Amino acid sequence: MKKTILTLSVALLAMEMVLAADIHVKSFKYAGPFALQRPLMVDSVNLSDKKFTPESLLDTPINLDLAASGTPFSDTVAPGGKNRYDLNLLGFTLSNTEYAKASIIIRKLKHFELYVDGVKSAGTDLTLLPRTHNIVIKYLAQKGQRDSIDVTVSSDHSALMTVNNTQRMFSLDCVSEGKYVRGVALSHSGRYLKTLYSTVLKGGKIQWKTRISEVKTGRTIAETYDYVYWMPKTDAYYYTRQGNKGQQLVTVDVPSCRETVIAEHLPKGDFTVSPTADYLVIQKNNEGPKADKEVYQILSPEDRQPGWRDRTSLERFDLRTGLVQPLTFGYHNVGFQDISNDGRYILFMTSRERYTQRPTTLRTIYRLDLNTMRADTLVKDDGFINEAKFSPDSRQILVMGSPESFGGIGKNLPQGRIPNAYDHQLYILTIADRQVKPITKFFKPSVNQVLWSKNDGKIYFTADDRDFVHLFRADAKTGRIDKITQPEDIVTHLSAADGAPMLALNTEGASNADRVYTVNTANKRVTLVEDMNRAILKDVDMGECKAWDFVNSRGDTICGRYYLPPHFDANKKYPLVVNYYGGCSPTSRFFETRYPHHAYAALGYIVYVLQPSGAVGFGQEFSSRHVNTAGDGVADDIIEGTKRFIADHPYVDGRKIGCIGASYGGFMTQYLQTKTDIFAAAISHAGISDHTSYWGEGYWGYSYSEISMAGSYPWTRKDLYVDHSPLFNADKIHTPLLFLHGTADTNVPVGESIQMFTALKLLGRPTAFVAIEGENHWVMNYDKRIKWQNTIFAWFAKWLKNDPTWWNAMYNEKPL
Repeated sequence: MKKTILTLSVALLAMEMVLAADIHVKSFKYAGPFALQRPLMVDSVNLSDKKFTPESLLDTPINLDLAASGTPFSDTVAPGGKNRYDLNLLGFTLSNTEYAKASIIIRKLKHFELYVDGVKSAGTDLTLLPRTHNIVIKYLAQKGQRDSIDVTVSSDHSALMTVNNTQRMFSLDCVSEGKYVRGVALSHSGRYLKTLYSTVLKGGKIQWKTRISEVKTGRTIAETYDYVYWMPKTDAYYYTRQGNKGQQLVTVDVPSCRETVIAEHLPKGDFTVSPTADYLVIQKNNEGPKADKEVYQILSPEDRQPGWRDRTSLERFDLRTGLVQPLTFGYHNVGFQDISNDGRYILFMTSRERYTQRPTTLRTIYRLDLNTMRADTLVKDDGFINEAKFSPDSRQILVMGSPESFGGIGKNLPQGRIPNAYDHQLYILTIADRQVKPITKFFKPSVNQVLWSKNDGKIYFTADDRDFVHLFRADAKTGRIDKITQPEDIVTHLSAADGAPMLALNTEGASNADRVYTVNTANKRVTLVEDMNRAILKDVDMGECKAWDFVNSRGDTICGRYYLPPHFDANKKYPLVVNYYGGCSPTSRFFETRYPHHAYAALGYIVYVLQPSGAVGFGQEFSSRHVNTAGDGVADDIIEGTKRFIADHPYVDGRKIGCIGASYGGFMTQYLQTKTDIFAAAISHAGISDHTSYWGEGYWGYSYSEISMAGSYPWTRKDLYVDHSPLFNADKIHTPLLFLHGTADTNVPVGESIQMFTALKLLGRPTAFVAIEGENHWVMNYDKRIKWQNTIFAWFAKWLKNDPTWWNAMYNEKPL
């Protein structure tokens, strides 16, 4: 390239923003020189009939990342050539907190190329999304050549830009790319740890890897791309692979890494190795009768779901002989639950439907004696249980279910109040006399993962505890529950060593990514094993996350937290984004979330997240408020909390408040706009606009309504299904409202957004609708997720910052 000036033209930001002077880049990171040789002239011209010129060496590939780790350079004369031809790199960073376009002018340098975020610039219309950009100038120098360097970043609003910050902005790639822990598991002795990682590359490709390490030293024993699992009662792991005789089961001894094939011809299906390591229990999928592809009968509401007609059954696979023994037979689904420690019994659950009364799905738990093939019914037709597992001595089972399980013996509510079925409780059933003891009846957190330790006989579990997920231990005999203190907000995975007093935890927090810990259950000592956060958030500039609760007008303490922008200045005024769910679960302090709160804060918003009435984790009475309220109470908490937050935080601009929610939270976004005008912009992702259409059309519409509208139906409670539906109150909405929806959403059908968008268009209200083709309830596709998130940012920028530039660039008005 022989041009002496390269201009990257860029669009203006909002007209009301203050103009600022150009930014002259005075310091760089330098890497080089990298000596190049003139190639051997086999011919005088190349395939394009062009002769060799020294300038063509500029196209030589090189690792541009070398610039970021180069040496500081601040001279006005670029490092010259020491060899006949030298390739050199000059790098700097450019951060912009708003959507922008800018001009980068490079003067006095002769032969160079410009790269922005690793992509060679064509020289025109470079769009800069809000983030920290890596700028690299690759230039060619010849021996004795000394070119001057003059680089200017020019924008009408360059006050929004900074050069060469020591830290980079938090952006979407902090939660969408990088290496994350997806599971941890301890070997029998607790000496070794299995860690499953996923690495998301730029572009969305995912690489999976498993690491086996020594807990005491952290030393890596083995790494593999196979999915591996620990064998019972030994420190060996197993995996499956395709062999000449079909699927093989292979064990690997740790630490010798010696492999042994212990079975051939494995049947298809998920399986569990028995504690005695002599057989497998296989969960087999049996294909059901196929329907006509063009004209077909729908047998039940669930028959619309792919695979609903298939059924699961259980088989026993003998590892010594290869004999496959069917354990169950029939047309009802059979779900495997557990195997007793001596290998004699298995625990399984069947389910059947009854549509005429709540609950519509009934479950039965059986204990099967593998020696006699006799099955004992432990729990019969209880529609409120979810899972079960054996105690270490196999004399009891631990059952997870709602407060209504076992006839409601776990309920802790005023008379006549219906509990929230997502408020998970624990029960111990003694097999000999079928007596059931509720152990979390007066325990406010809602149970998530649970295990019954074979080492000490204690029950360890995680639970939603307000907006945290904490670790607890329960004594099965006394019912006492203690919290095990560990340093993080959220425990995402839990594992126990069967032969040692040891737990392994995968954790994260509101302001940090994955960390792995071990917990000595004898003395409760917590040890950090691995910190993924160091790499994921290296040099990332983040604001603070602070707790903020308030007591509402009903006397309830409503839990919340808020995120501040980096370099927060209490003397400024900031727009506010309010985020909530409002359904049955809290908006917990997960770092890796579809709504990365720090990414909003990095763009100059304060983000307020609150847990309104109805969320689990606050006790049964609080969570029961989700039932048969259809947004009442929840909306009041959000509106009152927002007003109180503004009043208590003078740096919030009360005229620029946005709100956002998804699924039930998307319904809440719509419903809120029918009750208040405090919001300047609103976003509903996959939101319910009409409870009656959602009830009948969504795959789980009527079954979810069994929880949220328990005992109520569209023909019995018009006040809930119609009067509380935003569609029937659309004329009350004046807030600019954006609808986002995946076209393949099977939970909340896309029609819920279509009909509400149509209503607002007919009413002449400010609205927009962006569909995400092929995506379901969550936007999972990497590229679509980025555009979806940028759509959200652009909508808020338009209405909360008076800057429609980004929105207009993505969705410019068309003369139609």
